Amino acid sequence: MTDGLMHPGHMPAAPVDLGGTGYYIHWGVLQISAANAVVIVLMLIVFMLALLLPFPRGRRRR
Repeated sequence: MTDGLMHPGHMPAAPVDLGGTGYYIHWGVLQISAANAVVIVLMLIVFMLALLLPFPRGRRRR
């Protein structure tokens, strides 16, 4: 009888190869993984959208 835990033999496959070496971006002394660079860019886009999009306005009070 199982207690609801997933066993390693029943884990779904990852959509990418997680066992290989990562891809790194080199820029002078700066080195960052491509995955982290994508996350940072997405966070910056969401931040800029939060600054630029207007807040929803409620009904005016009389």
